[in-house]
Amino acid sequence: MKGESSGLIIGISIGVVIGVLLAILALFFIRYHRRRTQIGNSSSRRAATIPIHPNGVDSCTVLSDSSVGTESPRTSGQNGMPLWLGVGGLKKANVVSASGILEYSYKDLQKATCNFTTLIGQGAFGPVYKAQMSTGETVAVKVLATDSKQGEKEFQTEVMLLGRLHHRNLVNLVGYCADKGQHMLIYVYMSKGSLASHLYSENHELLSWGLRVQIALDVARGLEYLHDGAIPPVIHRDIKSSNILLDQSMRARVADFGLSREEMVDRHASNVRGTFGYLDPEYISTRAFTKKSDVYSFGVLLFELVAGRNPQQGLMEYVELAAMNTEGKVGWEEIVDSRLDGKFDVQELNDVAALAYKCVNRAPRKRPSMRDLVQVLSRILKPRHDRNHHKHSLSATPDEVAIDVDQLDHRSPVSEHQRVESLDSTADTFDV
Repeated sequence: MKGESSGLIIGISIGVVIGVLLAILALFFIRYHRRRTQIGNSSSRRAATIPIHPNGVDSCTVLSDSSVGTESPRTSGQNGMPLWLGVGGLKKANVVSASGILEYSYKDLQKATCNFTTLIGQGAFGPVYKAQMSTGETVAVKVLATDSKQGEKEFQTEVMLLGRLHHRNLVNLVGYCADKGQHMLIYVYMSKGSLASHLYSENHELLSWGLRVQIALDVARGLEYLHDGAIPPVIHRDIKSSNILLDQSMRARVADFGLSREEMVDRHASNVRGTFGYLDPEYISTRAFTKKSDVYSFGVLLFELVAGRNPQQGLMEYVELAAMNTEGKVGWEEIVDSRLDGKFDVQELNDVAALAYKCVNRAPRKRPSMRDLVQVLSRILKPRHDRNHHKHSLSATPDEVAIDVDQLDHRSPVSEHQRVESLDSTADTFDV
């Protein structure tokens, strides 16, 4: 009897253990099946396509706080890298590394732009919309035209480059969207628009001479960062007034990096890309773009600020005629923007124009670097900044400051001569 009871206990124990194991296996199977089902449903939802409607909805809905949820902003893939499918059917193997840049869903941006009705601009890339985010931040959303193959490539370039480029004189990319068959880029909103609109539109107040020189310095600093601060260096390749944007304080930032290339990439192109009027003649003839190609375009931009004339309407021919009489150093007053009505510093004008003339030299090796340009433009603006500083300090020390301001306003011919010599001596080092 004792042996039979022992066998019964052992049999019951084995049965309980087997039952527990079967229950655990069944639980794992059910959880695995549920997870596969959820993944399948999520994929099917993302595969749906919603076109951009040209006409808006009845009401405008601001981007909701769901942007911090599972849909947007989002990153997917390993190590936080977003995976996206291109308009042309790009494979998931094409991974864009956008460090620190958020990926938004189509639905989020549709709400933020009031169903894409807040149009503020139109470019080669596609339309640009103003958007209000849930945080209260106002941004600009640039939408890739669905029929633009070149735009698709430029989209990839901007996301990859601006993910690692950060400078106060570059327009920052804060997010992007690659969802529902659409590609969009989200930038910091520049409330004052483009430099071109201020130079040529009657809807904007005339840019003062001092503001023009300050804008030139801002652009030079942005390009100096691309050429000397970024690793590897970046060549912009499309510097022009419409790609220079102004913020609320009228400080300038360089925008539109769709044509930009890292210097380490093959610098020979089969087709010339850029904007007529700003293109380096050396680049056109050799198909090779370098940092000095950007310097040439910047020189054209400087003359555009001086003359208030569009480079696509004979600006450089106008400059060359003037240079025959000025010898490239003084006498540039004849090309100055007539709308300034004589309200400019003659010495500053000649310094800026002489600098611009060195930038557009036919021989790239004789052009200054962006670092040289920043130093010279800073030196040109220094007396103006000093003068403003003294004026602001006038109430604190009226007697002492009055003397200094008087000296600045009545500079002697000797100091002016020394200033020209200083500029020329710095400029001449460009050849070296």
